[in-house]
Amino acid sequence: MYKRNLWFILLGIMIFALAACGNDNGEEGSEEEADGGSTTEDTEIQVASQTIPMTDVVEIAGEAIEEPYSVELIEVSDNIQYNEALLNEEVDANFAQHEPFMEMFNEERDGNLTAIQPIYNAIVGYYSPAYDSIEDIEDGAEVAIPSDATNEARALMVLEQHELITLSEEVSYDATVDDIEENPYNFTFTHVDLLNLTSSYEDGVELVFNYPTYIDSIGLTPDDAIFLEEDEDNTFAITLVAREDNRDSEEIQALQDAFTSDEVYEFLSDLEEDGHLEPAFEPGE
Repeated sequence: MYKRNLWFILLGIMIFALAACGNDNGEEGSEEEADGGSTTEDTEIQVASQTIPMTDVVEIAGEAIEEPYSVELIEVSDNIQYNEALLNEEVDANFAQHEPFMEMFNEERDGNLTAIQPIYNAIVGYYSPAYDSIEDIEDGAEVAIPSDATNEARALMVLEQHELITLSEEVSYDATVDDIEENPYNFTFTHVDLLNLTSSYEDGVELVFNYPTYIDSIGLTPDDAIFLEEDEDNTFAITLVAREDNRDSEEIQALQDAFTSDEVYEFLSDLEEDGHLEPAFEPGE
């Protein structure tokens, strides 16, 4: 009888102990939820970009961004993916294009992308394996220009700036070769994907429009161009882009602050000395 009573007493103590442990775990879980343990919002901001120095800027901004935010670089391989990813809400922002290119994408895809902050203006121009200067250009030269609409317009506007062609007064950032009114050098134009323009230079095309990012792959810089763009308004500055639905969020504001930080400005200033680009902002804007 004594052993039986002792067994019931021990059983009761075990049940009480298990109940107490269950209550402790419940209270601990509640405290974690109260502290935001399992419900903390994701503070990692995903930014799509394509190539250097744009990807470098994203990474430097990631180092400069204030807590609790962090930046994840999503590197893509062409000029379509970064906008599609942003439009489909697969990333929070992108950094790979100028505003006219973004606007053209919005028109084609009924998109809601929006420019947040111009960061730098790439120094574009024309390179030639055949001519040493603009004075050497011959009649009938082949000219390689980008196949996308906004960069085609930019390339044609550079030719007009140097009085090599004349465009219709009615066009601007939507100019095409069909809008050329005067072509005194009888240029023949070849449309090439932006990423393949460097190959056109290597193939011997007499005049090739290009960005420093791409022409750098064969050891050339804007110093090697026979003439450069003249654009004081930073119309084609590479820009931080988000969507209409997240542009006013705390995450995008923190991202903009990081992109206009002293660290990013110093990096761009170093590249400016090499003639690759010009910063399009002042630190702390």
